[in-house]
Amino acid sequence: MHGASSGISSAMTLAHSRRFSTAPYPVNISLLSKQLIQLGRINNPDTFPEITHQKELKASSLTSKLDDCTGLDQIKQVHAHVIRQGHDQSCYIITKLIRTLTRLGVPMDPYPRRVMELVQFRNPFLWTAVIRGYAVQGNLSEAVSMYGCMRKEGITPVSFTFSALLKACGSVGDLSLGRQFHAQTFRLSGFCSVYVGNTMIDVYVKCGSMECARKVFDEMPERDVISWTELIAAYAKAGDMDSAAELFERLPKKDMVAWTAIVTGFVQNAKPQEALEYFNRMEKSGVLPDEVAVAGFISACAQLGASKYADRAVEIALKSGYSPSDHVVIGSALIDMYSKCGDVEEAVNVFESMNNKNVFSYSSMILGLAMHGRAREALDLFHYMVTQTTIKPNTVTFVGVLTACSHAGLVDQGRQIFASMQQTFGVEPTRDLYTCMVDLLGRAGRLQEALEVIKTMSVEPHGGVWGALLGACRIHKDPDVAEIAARHLFEIEPDVIGNYILLCNVYASAGDWEGVLSVRKLIKEKGLKKTPAVSWVVDENGQTHKFFPGNMNHPMSDKIQETLEELVKRLTVLGYEPDLSSVPYNASDDEKRSILICHTEKLALAFSLLTTSRDCEIKIMKNLRMCQDCHTFMRLASEVTGRVIIMRDNMRFHHFRSGACSCGDFW
Repeated sequence: MHGASSGISSAMTLAHSRRFSTAPYPVNISLLSKQLIQLGRINNPDTFPEITHQKELKASSLTSKLDDCTGLDQIKQVHAHVIRQGHDQSCYIITKLIRTLTRLGVPMDPYPRRVMELVQFRNPFLWTAVIRGYAVQGNLSEAVSMYGCMRKEGITPVSFTFSALLKACGSVGDLSLGRQFHAQTFRLSGFCSVYVGNTMIDVYVKCGSMECARKVFDEMPERDVISWTELIAAYAKAGDMDSAAELFERLPKKDMVAWTAIVTGFVQNAKPQEALEYFNRMEKSGVLPDEVAVAGFISACAQLGASKYADRAVEIALKSGYSPSDHVVIGSALIDMYSKCGDVEEAVNVFESMNNKNVFSYSSMILGLAMHGRAREALDLFHYMVTQTTIKPNTVTFVGVLTACSHAGLVDQGRQIFASMQQTFGVEPTRDLYTCMVDLLGRAGRLQEALEVIKTMSVEPHGGVWGALLGACRIHKDPDVAEIAARHLFEIEPDVIGNYILLCNVYASAGDWEGVLSVRKLIKEKGLKKTPAVSWVVDENGQTHKFFPGNMNHPMSDKIQETLEELVKRLTVLGYEPDLSSVPYNASDDEKRSILICHTEKLALAFSLLTTSRDCEIKIMKNLRMCQDCHTFMRLASEVTGRVIIMRDNMRFHHFRSGACSCGDFW
């Protein structure tokens, strides 16, 4: 970092070509004073009556009045008294004046700039106020120009000068200019302050240069909790939770912000178990969680799909002073959690109890109803929102509404809603919304229409769009359209193995074993690893039990196998016949039956039947989409066992009850 280029002068030349005069404008001060006093005559002379009637005010009183200013007229009135009392050359007061003008959003040109230029002997704080003003208003080039003029006057900048410029560089993502100002801090001694160092870290993080951010951190002679927390949050955002956790453990004093950063980091990187562990440690350390940390805990519970944690999540929220009925962030998070834990009724209860609702509350509830197959209720809630409230739907809202239409096969209604988004509500069709439309048409078997939608998209399709089409080809066994979708996916996402597996499954369902072998050969050549299927259940003690394909290492594996075999016999009486097309392998029928019986959700079901009472709902979570055979198996199992089985895969929830599924076999 010490060898960074100091080509700041070239940047300043590019930013602003004209010279800045070190002498004030040739203006008659007395005349200017009269003009400003005239400007200070506002409609309400009693705004600051003590100024109007008091002949003389001390500098401290004038700066205090500037703090109270809420409009430009008030500032001009105070400024008039500044000039009248001879304080117009006071760097301290003029600096305060310019910062007040900046706070109120007054453009730097011409008023604040001219006020500064009239001061004959400008100090670094006055210069910094102007530099900061330009930076805050988004005029980085003029801020850089002012820095150059200050240096030409021989004025040495202060730490606030660099922090203002560095923040501006970070806000526009100008890494090159940020490096140049970083170099300037080394050329001028005494700028290794914690505040400047933290700002440098922020610049490099925002510009995506994590290596430089870490180097600044490592070279800082002194660090505070902000230094640590900022870098922890940035590794978390980059997905490097190992480094984030390592930094967190080294943090000498962990405050609420640091704990929140690490908890939410694990949540954002789909590591809910770790998030819960760190949240528990935070509680034990005596640190009271803030609203963001509580929402993070709730989101971790949602990812686990473990309703066992739901009551504790509510307890934590209430204990921390965040009642779901009064705090919309917590209420919305709980709606999402209950929905993803399979308890949509409780999600509805939370929604109805909320005193204040916003677009996130409605969107969470609409999506929750949609993923549980309650499409009509989701659409009714959307209609109520747009007709009976002032809340405007956003992209997430429409994702929920279109998902509801997709899962229920409501093609015409989905088309109408999609068409109304932009015209009626001003919501532009995004890639995610196009994905919903392709999924809607594809699930309904209208693959050519879905392909036509993609061809006419107003934005470039991403992997999600083509993936939705490929998934529909798997359902309807159409290898021709599947090849078109896969070709695009292999270009956009060449290393996402799920796309290859989907195409493989399409070929297998069509009996094209040569196609299956060609895809598997491609997977092997690329060295891609298949994501292992896993299903899990949470027992009454909150312990998670995971099941992998054919993995019979569970302590109860023998009993699980016996239970499955007995269950198959009972289902056969109802007409169950294994769907061998669900196995994408060119194997014998007996081998396919052996593979199917060891699917992870079936193992989880058998375990649950063994370990729960007959009046308990069985909740199973899976990381991949459930196959057709397992869907039929669960539906019939709910009839012969008399149990309610709630199954969440990576697409939606299925509620199996008395031999029927909430999806109506349309999924």
